[in-house]
Amino acid sequence: MDVIKFLMKEGQMMKPGDIIEADLAEIIATEFGHTVNRVAESDVESGIFGVKDDPEHLVSRPPVVTIMGHVDHGKTSLLDAIRKTKVVSGEAGGITQHIGAYQVEQNGHLISFIDTPGHAAFTAMRARGAQATDIAVLVVAADDSVMPQTIESIHHAKAAGVPIVVAINKIDKPSADPAKVRSGLLQHEVFVESMGGEVLDVEVSAMKGTGLDKLLEAILLQAELLDLKADPTRTAEGVVIEAQLDKGRGPVATVLVQTGTLKVGDIVVTGDEWGRVRALIDDKGQQIKEAAPSMPVEILGMQGTPHAGDRFAVVENESKAREISEYRQRVAREKQVAKSAGQRGSLEQMMSQLQDTGLKEFPLLIKGDVQGSIEAIIGSLDKISTDEVRANIVHSGAGAITESDIALAAASNAAIIGFNVRANKQAREAAEREGIEIRYYNIIYDLVDDVKDAMSGLLSPERRETFIGNAEIREVFNITKVGKVAGCLVTEGEVERGAGVRLIRDGVVIHEGTLKTLKRFKDEVQKVISGQECGMAFERYEDMRQGDVIECFRVEHVARTL
Repeated sequence: MDVIKFLMKEGQMMKPGDIIEADLAEIIATEFGHTVNRVAESDVESGIFGVKDDPEHLVSRPPVVTIMGHVDHGKTSLLDAIRKTKVVSGEAGGITQHIGAYQVEQNGHLISFIDTPGHAAFTAMRARGAQATDIAVLVVAADDSVMPQTIESIHHAKAAGVPIVVAINKIDKPSADPAKVRSGLLQHEVFVESMGGEVLDVEVSAMKGTGLDKLLEAILLQAELLDLKADPTRTAEGVVIEAQLDKGRGPVATVLVQTGTLKVGDIVVTGDEWGRVRALIDDKGQQIKEAAPSMPVEILGMQGTPHAGDRFAVVENESKAREISEYRQRVAREKQVAKSAGQRGSLEQMMSQLQDTGLKEFPLLIKGDVQGSIEAIIGSLDKISTDEVRANIVHSGAGAITESDIALAAASNAAIIGFNVRANKQAREAAEREGIEIRYYNIIYDLVDDVKDAMSGLLSPERRETFIGNAEIREVFNITKVGKVAGCLVTEGEVERGAGVRLIRDGVVIHEGTLKTLKRFKDEVQKVISGQECGMAFERYEDMRQGDVIECFRVEHVARTL
């Protein structure tokens, strides 16, 4: 009642149950002799992450190693070989379950390995600012040398600022040529010791088991230089490596404890999920009571499934955990709404950034149909770079645009340029989710002009392209007087007459043009919708093959605004 009287004096007519503003509440509280401490919503998160370590309690911790490299160069077999020789023998049938991370012992020192499927998790962790890895082992096959994904791995490791140890694998093969690998790495600024550089390289054979001890010793040597330390006495913090919903056990998260000690019964928050640790399971499938820094473990007892790359921390009680996860869910929803309103990695956005911040780097990720055209594009972009603005090529490679490219672009805020290539469905969805712009070109001059205009802050009218649909060629018929006709099934969207069409083979554009015929059974039709079959023939083009994809699109020219 006193409060209402006070408000009436202030000329505010209020009844019990009315909501008052924070400023007014502060005035009232002060009037009644209370001291006020205003808190922001985001304060629920303060003091959980980045708790200071106590310098007196710091002890050295095992290094965390990620194995990277090109497909088929033997990443998995190398991990298996290391695990078999180093895993405590006497366990029935090796490791019982795949937890995506392992610890091995070498000369009394532990090493933790993260088995990242592809680089997706690695980049996701980086994009979310969680540095999980201390050392990257780059596996290169001695008979195959440096390949596109090897280069991609180097870019990922360098962007994350992680030192590389090179494992030259498959040296047991007669066609092995380690010298070729070393000189191949030189071109990508990875200087190995024998070439006068700093990077340690070891010749190994996962099949024969040779050189594995040397590799582990090289890792320990690199770890010694890094002088890795953690405080095991504080509350635990770390990062999620992978997580899945297990039928029998509910949500299971494989986490890497980075600092502090995680115990059974702790309440953890990760991403917008929380839970009480019901059980901790180590890489050998055994239940343990606590997990020390750099130790990979599975956590049972989460309320929901977190994402790979989310950071986790221990909080004091359930209500705190609930509060944080509710706050984060709300933030995530708001971000989603905001994201659909404004795109990030788009050329336009970058321009406004260039103008606002005087940002001199222009991050781009380039994918092309062949290496030659990529080199030509990079060469042309180098020529147009000035003292004020330069194009910074985050990554380039031949082939379709994949999810891994989107993740890398998101982590480095780059726009993606596709030259005669397309993004696959997963990549398109990921780009939409992340708000990354993908631009397609088929003429180098157009591409260079656009980037040049973007760099100088001017934009020519935009040729805006709307994706209408995709159809897959099931069979190709040869019809007299007509020529070749493709029998297709429309797999997404729809196909229209009069729209532009492209023929795509393995994510690379083979031909662009218009349709000569679009038939459904015997009749010419205006459009065919998803799930229906149709016959198509191109104007003046006949090299279609079974399994090719026909993409249908509409083009409009829009004057661009900033």
